[in-house]
Amino acid sequence: MISTLSPASQNFLAGLDQIQQRLDTAQTELTSGLKINTVSDDPSEVPDIWQLNSELDQVNQTDTNLGQVQTEVNTAESSLESAVTLVEQAETYGAQGASDTSSATTRQDLANELGAILQQLVSIANTTVQGRYIFAGDADQTQPYTIDLTQSSPISAYQGSASTREIQGPDGTAFPVALTAQQIFDASDAQNNVFTSITDLIQGLQNNDDTAISGALADVQSSDTYLNQQLAFYGAVQDRVQGALSFGQNYTTQLQTQLAGVQDANEAEDITNMTQAQTEFQAALASEAQLPRTTLFDFLT
Repeated sequence: MISTLSPASQNFLAGLDQIQQRLDTAQTELTSGLKINTVSDDPSEVPDIWQLNSELDQVNQTDTNLGQVQTEVNTAESSLESAVTLVEQAETYGAQGASDTSSATTRQDLANELGAILQQLVSIANTTVQGRYIFAGDADQTQPYTIDLTQSSPISAYQGSASTREIQGPDGTAFPVALTAQQIFDASDAQNNVFTSITDLIQGLQNNDDTAISGALADVQSSDTYLNQQLAFYGAVQDRVQGALSFGQNYTTQLQTQLAGVQDANEAEDITNMTQAQTEFQAALASEAQLPRTTLFDFLT
């Protein structure tokens, strides 16, 4: 197609088109807040934008996972604090029962109190968070223990599994976040076994057996020390989770700053560019209107 426009007119229209493009670009950036809205805006920066967004997604997911674990760990720590208090109460009852002045009737009453404590400890071992038994290891849909105080061995065998759960922090490191009820309350070492030591103390009191009471009380005291060590594990995990969350928050801020530097529009610059483009556009139209128009009739006169 042959253009009927003069070279001057073609240049004028091309100039207007460039001004319009600058105006459109400034308006788009102001509206979106981004200086890169399509790949063609700056192809060289697109890989960096994708990479930064991908890292942000990963950090956000990690923070979500950490938040869920934090709820579980805080519940576990609080539950074990209650368990420690209960075992300390069991020590007090055991010391009262070990006294030479305690009668068989008193010891039976103390045994009943210890039975209530044992039930509460089993309830703690069966603690749930969001439908999960948090001390059941990887078998978190299975209740770890049942209890029947009418039996000589009132507490069932552990029904859960080992715990292999770990959580990954935003720095890429992973760490364990849970112990099992078996590890906490039902250790293989009888002197550290909370359930066994209190059960033995109950039976010693019921049987009015001084020797059994004394031996069981020593085991309860030992298991109390052991239980505090398991509580310390959760305290350490709380610190690690909080540290990972703080790291994630700082890392998120850093990534957002980098991303803003790559893709965010400069509002002041865009306003200036838009104003200049509008001024130039109006000036160009005004100049074109003042140019003399030569027609065929001008040559005929």
